[in-house]
Formats: sequence, structure tokens, C-alpha cells
Amino acid sequence: MPLEIRAEQEHDFLAVRRTVAAAFGSDAEADLVERIRASEQYRPELSLVALDGDEVVGHVMIDGCTLRGPDGDRDIVMLSPLAVAPDHQRRGVGTALIERALSAAEAAGEPLVVLEGSPAYYGARGFEFAGDHGLSLPIPDWAPREAAQVALLSTYDPDEPGLRGEVIYPPSFDGLE
Repeated sequence: MPLEIRAEQEHDFLAVRRTVAAAFGSDAEADLVERIRASEQYRPELSLVALDGDEVVGHVMIDGCTLRGPDGDRDIVMLSPLAVAPDHQRRGVGTALIERALSAAEAAGEPLVVLEGSPAYYGARGFEFAGDHGLSLPIPDWAPREAAQVALLSTYDPDEPGLRGEVIYPPSFDGLE
């Protein structure tokens, strides 16, 4: 049966929580998903699940954050978090979720998507070091600076100064290390 990817629905929330907790081996990221859903940064149309039959085997969110640039603050979006059930990893589920999430962000008219994650994994999926595009993210001390990444979408204008600056995570990320 082929993988189905669609927007998450309320009846998926418990299965998403289990999938995220299993993928990360922790409840911290599952708690983050719930805090994002309860925030004004939640974009339900950009929060996706991957289904194998009727089982949720993956989840990704594109949610809001702020870009503090030379001309003031601007709303942008970020991909966080991406999770695939351990027994479905290395089967292309994560890649399919990323591709669909970026397509949905593109369709919503977003110029870019930022994230904090593995440069090797996300780099192979179209992301680039955010610093090369004038963006900085609050990367933890233990992570390489290259973990700050961005995918540039078709409406991105490299000459627009409002698309450079410091990414500010929303309060739903407070306390997450």
C-alpha cells in the first residue's frame, strides 16, 4: 500500500504524539508539537501526517516564527519537528514529508523555510546553510553552526533586506534544548 500524506486532523493527535515520542526517544518533542498546536503560530494546513494504511508513521510541521531584520520584524515559517516512527525510518517517509511540506509552504506563498537540523540529512533534501543567506538561528551550543538551515522557495528575493536577520523562535520553543 503506498504512503498517504495529508494534513493532520484532530483524531490523529494521539498517534502523532506516540510517533514523535518514539522517533526522538523523548516526550520533549511531542510536548513541543502540542505547544505549537496551542499557539498562534500553528498552521494546521501545514502540519502533515504520513500514513501507512491507517497507521500514522510520520509527522512534520511548518509553523510560524519571526525574522528580526534591518527593517523590523517579519513573520516567516520553519519546519519543526520532523518525526518518523522507528520501524519506518530509512524508507523515504521523512523525505516525502519534507517534499510535501515544502510544496505546501510554496503554495501558501512563503519565500523560505528555516530549520535547525542535520546538515547532511536536510542538505540532501534541498536545504542550505542559513548563514550564507544572511540568516541566523538560535542554535544550541552542542550543535554545529551549519545546523541553521534554509530552503529558498520560488518567491524568495535575495535582494529583499527583510529576508535577512535573526530568526526568533516563538514561546512554544521555550525550554527546549
